[in-house]
Amino acid sequence: MTQHLGERLRLQFEQLTPNEQKVAGFILDHFEDIAVYSASELASLSGVSKATVSRLFRRLGFESFSEVREHMRTLRYNGVPLVTDSGALGSGLERFQRHFERERDNLHQMLAAIDAETFDAVIAALDRAPEVLVIGYRNGYPAALHLRQQLMQVRPGVRLAPQPGQSLGEELIDVRPGTVAIVMGFRRRAHGFQALLKELGAAEVETLLIGDPSLAVSHVSSTWRLECPLDSVSAFDSYTPVMSLINLLANALLHARLKDGRARIETISGAYDRLNELD
Repeated sequence: MTQHLGERLRLQFEQLTPNEQKVAGFILDHFEDIAVYSASELASLSGVSKATVSRLFRRLGFESFSEVREHMRTLRYNGVPLVTDSGALGSGLERFQRHFERERDNLHQMLAAIDAETFDAVIAALDRAPEVLVIGYRNGYPAALHLRQQLMQVRPGVRLAPQPGQSLGEELIDVRPGTVAIVMGFRRRAHGFQALLKELGAAEVETLLIGDPSLAVSHVSSTWRLECPLDSVSAFDSYTPVMSLINLLANALLHARLKDGRARIETISGAYDRLNELD
């Protein structure tokens, strides 16, 4: 991701004129709302001329304020939580309707993009694999944790990596050929993401990559790929499609091995009872 507006302002702040510093300070204090304002509004709120605002943006490498807006939209696409429309959430009952419509559209987009043959191939691989390794960093970690919990009720040999506070090296060294790795790859991915996939490929591991549409331009390789739109009505990403996909994968695997899956669920339930773990 290229150096964003806030970083450019901080790096050059001391070299700015006093009036340019007024604009820069206002932008840094209201960074998440910057795309909401026009150049004239920025000038008025900062107490400077519009020419000063234009001069500042040119100093920072932008030809126009529209280019700044496009830059902010790109940041949001890459996962930076920014408010790009102050009225996007709505108010009262309207906010619930807007939220519902966005969630519905994300789910529809995700399911419409899944190829049935690809999905069946994933389930068949999860059924026959000697081991399933679920990997997730950052926002992908809770999704990976939940997926592991669901899959381990259906079949044995499901591991989660990395363990809290640990790195991946020791987790990958004993991976066996034929293992299926499910890798969560959502935007603002950790450094080394491509190296991880390359390492899995070298270990003859089949890889299911679950991520957002930004994966399409990230040049990463995997055996299969399933995309989950994360857009919401405002700044923070929605992981509803991810959880829905996890539910679909777990249920499909259970039905692929229904006899063994039922027996395993019953065994786990018996362990709950003996340990008196659940009400």
